[in-house]
Amino acid sequence: MATLLPRSLGLTQTLILKNGTKLLVGAAAQRLPSTQQVRNLNVHEYISYTLLRDHGIPVPQFNVAKTKEEAVKFAQDLKSQDIVLKAQVLAGGRGRGAFKNGLKGGVRMVNTPELAGDLAGKMLNQLLVTKQTGAAGRICNLVMVTERKFPRREFYIAIMMERSFNGPVIIASSQGGVNIEDVAAENPDAITYDPIDIVKGITDEQVKRVLQKINLDTPEANDMVKKMYDLFLKKDALLIEINPYAEDALTGKFFCLDAKFRFDDNADFRQKELFALRDFTQEDPKEIEAAKNNLNYIALDGSIGCMVNGAGLAMATMDIIKLYGGDPANFLDVGGGATAQAVAEAFKIILSDPKVTAILVNIFGGIMRCDVIAEGIINAAKNLNIQIPVIVRLQGTKVNEARKLIAESGLRIVPRDDLDEAARLVVQLSEIVNLARKAGVEVKFDIPKFMIDP
Repeated sequence: MATLLPRSLGLTQTLILKNGTKLLVGAAAQRLPSTQQVRNLNVHEYISYTLLRDHGIPVPQFNVAKTKEEAVKFAQDLKSQDIVLKAQVLAGGRGRGAFKNGLKGGVRMVNTPELAGDLAGKMLNQLLVTKQTGAAGRICNLVMVTERKFPRREFYIAIMMERSFNGPVIIASSQGGVNIEDVAAENPDAITYDPIDIVKGITDEQVKRVLQKINLDTPEANDMVKKMYDLFLKKDALLIEINPYAEDALTGKFFCLDAKFRFDDNADFRQKELFALRDFTQEDPKEIEAAKNNLNYIALDGSIGCMVNGAGLAMATMDIIKLYGGDPANFLDVGGGATAQAVAEAFKIILSDPKVTAILVNIFGGIMRCDVIAEGIINAAKNLNIQIPVIVRLQGTKVNEARKLIAESGLRIVPRDDLDEAARLVVQLSEIVNLARKAGVEVKFDIPKFMIDP
């Protein structure tokens, strides 16, 4: 029986198939740390609609408004009393979200262009808070104005690049219009998976087999799935998810009523026009700055900053911080080719988070030389006037040279060889800084010399 298990960072879901295969599902998977530095492109719904429409896949009439006046005009153009407004925010759960100005719901139904303008005016330039955005919310700069459809039947169809299948896989279900994760947990047999041979490509027999399993074996659906795969290949997609693919009760025609796309950042040199549509207002500024310096950064909710090389070591470092009662403030992987300047930039990014009360640097020098890391740490400590504890654990290539650089720097950087000891110490020092801040005491951390030279 298929079950869903949360990943250790709560960033995605892992679907365990009946045969034991593990499959990442859901939009949240885009932010999962991997062994490579990957920042996959996620696009707004209206862009997904445009790509589908331009590829001959039916979607409702739509347009995207930047002002309330545009929303009124586009609603008038629909010539319908059944209008849907969708806040264009890169987060799931928009319909159940709430704007910080008090407006409930990022997906609203209206029956006149005037109402469309009023509601769009309340959505635009406002922060929408959903279950995926956190308390800060995300800014809504655009509102999609589209015609409402009344589904009689709803299906889930996706093509996804999945490592456990060694390539793309078709995922389909007769239970569309709801979270696929919920379907997997409650009725796993309602989901079918069919790997695509990347050499042979998708076949008529395969498409027919998949659609028969979900009772949707029609010429239109067969054509749509083949066009999905063609679009998947041409745009270097990692995910094309249509949920729901629905039959309109009024006309009997099928439409894609919601779509989610994700693209491989390694293909940006082939997809210049597509990547030019990236909306940086939807991303954490710290993550954007990290990307500019070829750093892999993900903000978390804790208070202990982490700088590590390698995703596996980063996960282990965060785990050991949790073991000793602390909470990591970030995932930051400097990779194997970081320069001293990149390390200094990494410190800037970590320190830009006001929650950070201590920093743990844990570097294993293989390709990455420890002395380069040490130079970056020293430069950052001097230039940024760091006033919080910095615990450094270095092992591997050029470690002796690195230790000498740190010892001769005269800075209050605490070196530790043992990871357990380093983790325990950074948690203790972080708690001290936290207590000082809560008491309103100015924090200027001066570490005793016996701690630096044990």
